[in-house]
Amino acid sequence: MTGFINVNKAQGASSAKEVSIIKKLTKTPCGHMGTLDPMASGVLPVAIGNAARLFDYFLEKHKVYVAEFYFGATSDTLDTTGEVIYNVGRVPKEEEIVKVLQKFTGELLQMPPKYSAKCVGGKRGYQLARAGVEFELSPKKVTVYNIKLLERTGDSTFTFKIECGGGTYIRSLARDIGESLSTCAIMSSLIRTQSGVFTLENSVKSENLTAENIADYVIPTDSVLPYESIVLNDFQAKKLFNGLTVKTNLPEGLYKVYAPDKSFYGIGCINQSNLKIRTKLC
Repeated sequence: MTGFINVNKAQGASSAKEVSIIKKLTKTPCGHMGTLDPMASGVLPVAIGNAARLFDYFLEKHKVYVAEFYFGATSDTLDTTGEVIYNVGRVPKEEEIVKVLQKFTGELLQMPPKYSAKCVGGKRGYQLARAGVEFELSPKKVTVYNIKLLERTGDSTFTFKIECGGGTYIRSLARDIGESLSTCAIMSSLIRTQSGVFTLENSVKSENLTAENIADYVIPTDSVLPYESIVLNDFQAKKLFNGLTVKTNLPEGLYKVYAPDKSFYGIGCINQSNLKIRTKLC
């Protein structure tokens, strides 16, 4: 079995646990295409079998979140799962927040949270932080396409819709927005509503999956790739499948490559009129 399950990850569950459920049901190696923190819920694409080879193609996919930020509090984890200290800053007004949001769109240099999966000397940041080890992280370039204040949900909480590229830390956005308003803020909830072509509307909770019905929820691998298609003839297939290149008049770029029987073979790349298989999936 090869393809994707668009899991609606439960709040409190780890991404690894959700993957293990799919692995057990399919009896096939699996992997997720972009982790979600345990406190977060929502879209978690899980790749089954060789579909996991597409991980690099999903790194920079457009992602959409609905996040709640709590103003006037700090936390070592930048969210409510850590050691939270309340009432250490003021709660800004809605109009104040709206005025600063434009500063947080476009390409940003963002400091990752210390409690994150970021590697430092071969160790995950959260492992070092939990062990009390002092360390420094480097800022990373991220892209935020849009951030919109949706509503005030409590005395200190506001929800935001955030559209961003891969690798963006929503917890860091909460911290930075708070600092820009001369106060502090942490993330109090997070829902990922979209990751590339995967949306919350076409997701499924893993608790609703069984060995008998899981095949009904498998999304074909080629259907999630936004590339044009090439169907090979027998001569082209023989050359390409043996690691050689074939000449073509098609524009340069990535393509979905199909065998002569129209079965999906993998991703090909055209460079200087030469087509070569870049990622084999069958």
